[in-house]
Amino acid sequence: MLLRYFYDEKLAQASYLVGCVATGEALVVDPARNIIPYLRAAEKEGLRITHVTETHIHADFVSGSRELAAATGATVYLSDMGDADWKYTYADEPNIILVRDGDSWKVGAVKVEVLHTPGHTPEHIALMITDTAGADKPMGVFTGDFLFVGDVGRPDLLEEAAGYKGTKEVGARQQFHTIERFKALPDYLQIWPGHGAGSACGKALGAIPSTTLGYEKLFNPAFNFANEDAFVTWLLDGQPEPPKYFAQMKKLNKIGPPLTSSLPTPVNYDRATLDAVLEDGGQVFDLRNRGQYAASHVPGTINVPADNSGFVTYMGWLVDYTRPVYVLLPSVDSEREILADLRSIGIDYTPGYFSPDVLTHRTQALPVITARELARRLPQNNIMIIDVRGKSEYNAKHIVGAKHIPLGYLRDRLETLPKDRTLVTHCASGYRSQIAASLLEAAGFDNVLSLNEGEECWSKYLPTESGVTMEAVLA
Repeated sequence: MLLRYFYDEKLAQASYLVGCVATGEALVVDPARNIIPYLRAAEKEGLRITHVTETHIHADFVSGSRELAAATGATVYLSDMGDADWKYTYADEPNIILVRDGDSWKVGAVKVEVLHTPGHTPEHIALMITDTAGADKPMGVFTGDFLFVGDVGRPDLLEEAAGYKGTKEVGARQQFHTIERFKALPDYLQIWPGHGAGSACGKALGAIPSTTLGYEKLFNPAFNFANEDAFVTWLLDGQPEPPKYFAQMKKLNKIGPPLTSSLPTPVNYDRATLDAVLEDGGQVFDLRNRGQYAASHVPGTINVPADNSGFVTYMGWLVDYTRPVYVLLPSVDSEREILADLRSIGIDYTPGYFSPDVLTHRTQALPVITARELARRLPQNNIMIIDVRGKSEYNAKHIVGAKHIPLGYLRDRLETLPKDRTLVTHCASGYRSQIAASLLEAAGFDNVLSLNEGEECWSKYLPTESGVTMEAVLA
């Protein structure tokens, strides 16, 4: 048996290739939409991708199962464990087999057993692997978004992101019973999770690629509860804000993502087209780094620097999927990578892009401010500080008097902001702060400053406090 690990740092997403060397067959688990890495790995190892599977209807990226099956002719195995709302609607395609708890299939000598693991989602399954060529007991489990290193999958996404009210407590109770089931499994089992640190599918994911079930039983807090109600309270408390694009991913992965070969090829447009798009109220994202954008940008564009690992997630927070998306590339040769990043979260409606060479005229700078200068000006100026970090960050420590609006909700709360005051955006490092400032400028706020320094600076020069406040609860 051969096992290969793939990790997308921008989405904190893990996928796997399992091969049987004797027969040359291979299985890919939870593939991303960009299937090139799997094809290259299989070719390098002399394998044919004959099977594809996924643990559930993903919320944070576009599944590559259909894409990979179309390219290789592989059979796709999908969960049939969800209720009517959580069935794959494209499951009637000829190369798809629906599986339920207790089902199994083989990839050469590798046996794959299905374990229903509801909690994160109703249809979620885990996949237990046995290398029957040398063993009669399983080696490990692909746990998807059920079990991570040091954490378990959040049960509130269906309610918070997809709008299915009354489902998060049900999911939390299902998660408790799924963990109880895993407590009875052998400690030696390897655990291969679907995400790592940085994913919004849990609240405290570890950065280590894999673990063992025995280790998780000892140190994962989810395994330390004997009382179901106490577990539910713990699991639902402190979950991060689910990015808005999660609802779009649930919908797309349920109905079946379109093949990338069917998507139109974006056009390299000129400055006249950029001006026309902005004049028409179109959404244009400038993906250059913070320094470049702050020095010179086209008014009306929103800066989401592509050089940050959170770039894709923040695009998902801010983009309107119902309208065309245009991007200004960070460099003339980055079009292919950026396009793959956008398509990884279903931003397919991209008629065109702009190269940095369109920035020849009618540009402006983005005003920035240091923490020391802000502290000096604060008593004498009509300033409102806007904290665009997440709720848990704000609760841990925030500038006294700051208005808390997490970045992803800023566009929804523009009407709560005054236009007769200077607005200063801030975050933990300056990255989200600049996105927020560019968004406010594009929305017509004329007096905006971005605090371009991190917490180590603003907590030194400005008064801070901690604790849950009504502002944090409402934000």
